[in-house]
Amino acid sequence: MAFGQLTHRESLSDTIVCLGANAGKLYHLGIGQAITKSTLSNANASRDYRIFSEIAMILIAEAKSLYLNESELEVDLKNNVFAIDATVIDVCLSAFSWAKFRKTKGGVKVHVQLDLKTAIPEFIQITSASIHEVNILDNITFQPDSFYVVDRGYTDFDRLYKIHKAKAFFIIRAKDNLNFSRVSSAPAKKVTGVLCDQTIRLNGFYALKDFPVRMRRIKFYDAENDRVLIFLSNNFELKATEIAQLYKHRWKIELFFKWIKQHLKIKSFWGRSENAVKIQIWIAISVYVLVAIAKKKLQLKQSLYEILQVVSICVFDKVPLHELFAKPLQQNFKEQNDNQLKMF
Repeated sequence: MAFGQLTHRESLSDTIVCLGANAGKLYHLGIGQAITKSTLSNANASRDYRIFSEIAMILIAEAKSLYLNESELEVDLKNNVFAIDATVIDVCLSAFSWAKFRKTKGGVKVHVQLDLKTAIPEFIQITSASIHEVNILDNITFQPDSFYVVDRGYTDFDRLYKIHKAKAFFIIRAKDNLNFSRVSSAPAKKVTGVLCDQTIRLNGFYALKDFPVRMRRIKFYDAENDRVLIFLSNNFELKATEIAQLYKHRWKIELFFKWIKQHLKIKSFWGRSENAVKIQIWIAISVYVLVAIAKKKLQLKQSLYEILQVVSICVFDKVPLHELFAKPLQQNFKEQNDNQLKMF
């Protein structure tokens, strides 16, 4: 089977096992006994993780083509809209000495650029947790007329100006200590939650040197969560409410991280080397994209989480994919936690 090409006739095991045996629990893969953890660890230490990263990018390219004309955004935009963020996976520093984070704590950081229209990753980089997420902006190619939504942890006016010079747009939350001067103001519409819509310039010597042009400052009241948010952007065309709505969709990347870590079990690694950890994370991302491809090609109504639950139960069944989901199973159970036995 060619990667990323799912058909109705292919069995579930042919689809998932091709990504690598360590994508889930491994028992009796035709060799008469369970594979030991040390065997997987040794294999992952020597097998180049770039094999799996390239497979993942091939799958991502196909998923993007399938979801090309779909959008779940409330704002009607032809422009691409991306969220950029990172998540930390905690590890034991003594066991993962390469994954330095703090003095007594280790961690792996997964940096992702997510297409908010399709929930498909566009860019992925895996580093030790000590690498600050704002540095990853140097490795991203910004597309003209696209929107990049980031949290205030990415506040670096020199890097934001690079987005501006690329003729792209950014939306970022302002820090509380922002030093600026108001140039002009648009009429506020408090009924819609817009408390102010201003054109500003930065005051600080270095800030003004890094970002020498004017930008937009929007103060918005989020009635749903009873809080006030302040956004900065270099886009002056969208309505202030549309800027706020685009930032609201940034939480899709948080859901992506939660989905990956909760349902693909990357918190427990099969090897301690940097190469082994990257292999397992890239496999988890590949499984996520495979499920998205299967959902689209087979026109499945189940959510990605429900599809993955069925896959985890029937992964080695010789059942065509379309038959497996023709009569969906009841998914009212919770995932088992085998860390501690129940006494009562």
